[in-house]
Amino acid sequence: MVEDLNITPGLIRKKTYEELLPQMQALIADETDLIANLANVAAALKETFGFFWIGFYLKKERELVLGPFQGPVACTRIQKGKGVCGTVWQEKHTLIVPDVEKFPGHIACSSLSKSEIVVPGMKNGEVALVLDIDSEKLNDFDETDKVYLEKIMKLIEQKL
Repeated sequence: MVEDLNITPGLIRKKTYEELLPQMQALIADETDLIANLANVAAALKETFGFFWIGFYLKKERELVLGPFQGPVACTRIQKGKGVCGTVWQEKHTLIVPDVEKFPGHIACSSLSKSEIVVPGMKNGEVALVLDIDSEKLNDFDETDKVYLEKIMKLIEQKL
């Protein structure tokens, strides 16, 4: 298991993800407990990128329930189709929201959140959990984040 991340400071985001991805794989490779893996993934992303809020919501029956996260307190339960996370659950694909204030039905857990990316984790063709990342900056996420966060989610899906 990796005990410390080794990320070169000052890299462009794509290069940072390229350094982080194999370390993330090593971090969760030998651990079978999902919650432990989600906690370490959230911590590694927070430590690497410093985003405002990073966490997971797990599908439990008819709602998403807050799981491991890094950042201020958060919304605990989200209904299918509600907010960005609930929309990702319903639509089964990653959403990048450049300005959360312009997203219909956005759930404002914090007024400091300005942009967001949410990536679904799938099991047997259904959403089992979502990775939710919020930034204090407008338009902070792009296709690079989508590609690499989906790769990280694929690592997690292998553990489901």
